[in-house]
Amino acid sequence: MKTTSYYPVLMTDDVAGTAAFYVEHFEFRPLFESDWYVHLQSARDRRVNLGIVAGDHETVPPEGRGKASGLLINFEVKDPDAVYERVVAAGLPILRTLRDEPFGQRHFITRDPNGVLIDVIKPIPPSAEFAAQYAGEALPDR
Repeated sequence: MKTTSYYPVLMTDDVAGTAAFYVEHFEFRPLFESDWYVHLQSARDRRVNLGIVAGDHETVPPEGRGKASGLLINFEVKDPDAVYERVVAAGLPILRTLRDEPFGQRHFITRDPNGVLIDVIKPIPPSAEFAAQYAGEALPDR
């Protein structure tokens, strides 16, 4: 299988509100908008996309209907400190404060209005202990 695109689609009971959250706080722009589905694209990188769908829409099989839960979305960015400052100033909940982790990330975690966790990360060099667990080509050196 050759995958040509990959992006998460969040199920919610507030499509417009969820889309507005990602537009306002994470620099997405709508490419398609309806009352049951919004397709968002990063204003900075067209390869980064996010879908928002009504959790009870007929296109979602009955056994899968609902809203997103148990989900953690990672946004890898160049400057997590700047995003952190902006998110804190906007009053978003901070579930994990900005920190450097020995496994090779500088990051913080917030959440969207549906409870979906958002981990804003930048790869950093890991500790020697964690460096040994990376495949050579995957070792963060930034």
